[in-house]
Amino acid sequence: MEGIVGYGAYIPRNRITVEEIAKVWGADAPSFKKGLMLDEKSVPSPDQDTITLSVEASKNALKRSQIDPAEIGAVYIGSESHPYAVKPSGTVLAEALGATPEVHNADFEFACKAGTEGMFVAQSLVKAGEIKYGLAVGADTSQGAPGDALEYSTAAGAAAFVFGKENLVARTLETYSFMTDTPDFWRREYQYYPQHAGRFTGHPSYFRHIKGAAQGIMEKAGMKPQDFAYVIFHQPNGKFPFRVGKMLGFEKSQIEPGWLVKTLGNTYSGSSPLGLTSTLDISKPGDKILMVSYGSGAGSDAFIFEVTDRIDEIRDLAPRTRDILDKNKNYISYGVYAKFRKKIRKAE
Repeated sequence: MEGIVGYGAYIPRNRITVEEIAKVWGADAPSFKKGLMLDEKSVPSPDQDTITLSVEASKNALKRSQIDPAEIGAVYIGSESHPYAVKPSGTVLAEALGATPEVHNADFEFACKAGTEGMFVAQSLVKAGEIKYGLAVGADTSQGAPGDALEYSTAAGAAAFVFGKENLVARTLETYSFMTDTPDFWRREYQYYPQHAGRFTGHPSYFRHIKGAAQGIMEKAGMKPQDFAYVIFHQPNGKFPFRVGKMLGFEKSQIEPGWLVKTLGNTYSGSSPLGLTSTLDISKPGDKILMVSYGSGAGSDAFIFEVTDRIDEIRDLAPRTRDILDKNKNYISYGVYAKFRKKIRKAE
């Protein structure tokens, strides 16, 4: 059976608080914190992008997998903030890790579920016997227009997973996808910031697709919410994961281990994958985990994993996700944030 052989996370150390953003725009910080359940978010430094975040997360995944990078047969990065419009991100990652030129490589895009797209394809190629190991990364340095509600949540981070058939950390029991043409969020060519349809991103979009994928995979697997130790949903804000969990019959305690958004923000393609790394960090052998991503446009990928005995052997071979998130923070002002994120640009 195929599954996860190794996993890793990476989050930039810079942080900006909701209060710092709100005071610039004369906004009500307490209402944003209460309404979105957000306190702060991660911010990439000028020399950090989707590729560099992916490299760091993948190095941590390789430490836990304990495999030779030359055995990796496929490398995929899912992101909506690839540094180049025309040039792959994955080739840089593959070469930085020491993969061979024979590796299959592709960059994925599907709003915030691009990371789970790569996971789906990598594990499918392993399952089919086409490759021995596949590496999939969900990473983003997400964008929010100045003063827009997105600016309070758009963050940066990456999660990486090595898939294989030997020495599994977690078996893949089922996969499932649910997709419709629902245009709740978009960014056209040459536009720097995405646009969104406000509250339309909730019930017709996020909730419908998360529920569709979660209900579909549980029916396929013959399982119910009580069968899972943990569940991870995409985290555009703090409230949505708990709200959709309640709709589906999950308890708050099942969601909390992978709920990072309050002090991380929305890492887009890295959101639910980072929640999975945090959950694996505290899981026990035999635990079953449900993960459901969401990407605007719109669709969800769902996975059911079963944790193996190997988790206790490899867990601390790389930094745990909450340690990366909670330690060594560097708080910055809005001015520094605007400089780092190039929100102030020279006239041309």
